[in-house]
Amino acid sequence: MISTIVSRFAENGPTVHITPIEVFTIGSFSITNSMLYGWISAFVICVTLITVAKMAKVYPRRGLIQLVEAGTDFIVNLVGSSLGSRQKALKYGPYFATIFFFVLLNNWLGLLPVVGESIRIGDTPLFRPFTADLNGTLAAAVVTMVLVQTFAIKESGFVKHVRHYFAGSLKNPATYLFGIFEIFTEFTRVISLALRLFLNVVIGEIIISVFAFLGKNASPLTSLPFVILELVVAGLQAYIFVMLSVTYLSVAIKHDHDDTHVADEINRSDESNEGVSITTGKRVKVA
Repeated sequence: MISTIVSRFAENGPTVHITPIEVFTIGSFSITNSMLYGWISAFVICVTLITVAKMAKVYPRRGLIQLVEAGTDFIVNLVGSSLGSRQKALKYGPYFATIFFFVLLNNWLGLLPVVGESIRIGDTPLFRPFTADLNGTLAAAVVTMVLVQTFAIKESGFVKHVRHYFAGSLKNPATYLFGIFEIFTEFTRVISLALRLFLNVVIGEIIISVFAFLGKNASPLTSLPFVILELVVAGLQAYIFVMLSVTYLSVAIKHDHDDTHVADEINRSDESNEGVSITTGKRVKVA
C-alpha cells in the first residue's frame, strides 16, 4: 500500500524546477526566469528602501520605516560588536545593512504566490526566486567577499593584509604553505555562503510545494504553516549571511591590529629598556 502511494506521488506529484530555465534571449545572452525575477526584486527593493530613507525623521515613526530602522540599527550594532569600534560600524554598517535587506527581501519575495509554477509561458515558469538559483547566491557571495577584502585592505593596507595570510618567518617554507591554504580558505568561504543560502531556500520551496500538493483544494491551509516557517527561516538566513561576512572582515582586521599592537609595545619597551614576552605579551625588564 505504501509503495502504491509513493509511486502515485512520484508520477503525479508537484513539479519543482531547481535549475533556472531560459525565458528569452537578448542577442546571444540568455535571460533565465531567476534573472528576470531578480531584476524585478532588485527594482522593488531599491524603490522601497529609497522611499523609506526619504521618510526618515529625527523622531521615530511607525510602519515600514520603523522595521527598516530597527533592522539597520541591529546590523550596525552587529558590525560594531564584531569590529570593536562604533566608528567602523557607522562606516561599514550601511554596506552590510544593504546586503541584509537584499537577501531578506529576495527570500520573502520568492514566497509570493505568483512565483514558481503559477505563471507559465508554455511549459516554462516565468518567475523563479533569485536566491533559489545557485548562480544568484554565488553572485551575492562573490560581491560580499569582494567588499570584505576591499574593506580589510582599506583598514590595513595591501601589504599588511597580504602579509597576515603568511604569518611567521618568511624564511620558513611552511609559512608559504600555510599562507596558500589561508588564501584558498577565502574561496571556500564564497562557496559556503552561496550553498548555505541556496540550499535553505530551495528546500523550503520544495516543502511548501509538497504540502500544497497534498492539500489539493485545501492547499492554502496545508502550506500556510510552512510558508510562515519559511518567513522566519528567510530572516535567519539573511542574518547568518551577514553575520559570517562581518566575522570574516573582523578576522582580517584583527590580525593586523594585533600585529600593530605588539609592534607598538616592542617600540615602547626599547625606549624604556624593557622587553615584551612573546608567550605572555607582558613587559619584562631587560638587563
